[in-house]
Amino acid sequence: MAGHSKWANIQHRKGRQDKLRSKLFSKLAKEITVAAKMGDPDPDKNPRLRMAVKEAKSVSVPKEVIDRAIKKSQAGEGENYDEIRYEGYGPGGVAVIVEAMTDNRNRTASTVRSTFSKNGGNLGETGSVGFMFDRKGQVIYPASVGDADTVMMAAIEAGAEDCETTDENHVIICGDSDLNEVSTALEAALGESESTKLIWQPNMNTDLDLDGLAKLMKLVDALEDDDDIQSVITNLDASDEVMEAFANS
Repeated sequence: MAGHSKWANIQHRKGRQDKLRSKLFSKLAKEITVAAKMGDPDPDKNPRLRMAVKEAKSVSVPKEVIDRAIKKSQAGEGENYDEIRYEGYGPGGVAVIVEAMTDNRNRTASTVRSTFSKNGGNLGETGSVGFMFDRKGQVIYPASVGDADTVMMAAIEAGAEDCETTDENHVIICGDSDLNEVSTALEAALGESESTKLIWQPNMNTDLDLDGLAKLMKLVDALEDDDDIQSVITNLDASDEVMEAFANS
């Protein structure tokens, strides 16, 4: 789980969330619309929508944007999106999972394949790298919610599998099918979380040097720049020194 903290830290320190703020809002709004279309438009009755709304709030998506995205689902929008997962290898043999939501499968497949090729990667078949990841639920709380022992006990009682505490936050991991139950129990014990979502957690990692990391981030940036791409996940596990050097480059 240390890889999560380093990856989140490098994203923050490179200012990538700020640079892609409008695109991020758009991607989150799309997820909200689709989640509301697939189930009940009331977040309290729709676990996927509730998680999508919470994730949007965690990055300060305005309430009016969230409400508008839900209303779109009731107006018949969002029903033509297909959810697709692409898998491949990036520079240095790093495993990459790309989650897309698109209304044109051919367009998205072509763009993803081209982006991999142009940035030192190789798009593979579904399942080509999926075995290197486990589908998990992730709940994040700020460090201020309590000390490590308090949060660990709450996580255990909620049925979580693991809990990692850093100076910034507590990251709690559970089984993917247990996320709704675990997050509800945690909310009763600790209050509302900063983030609650499904993730792909690497079960084996690939190390990179500074040059390799720079090339990988170029691929990740190019993929995330596409409006059809919802998320990009890797099994990168570069050293702290390499992460620090890249963040300061």
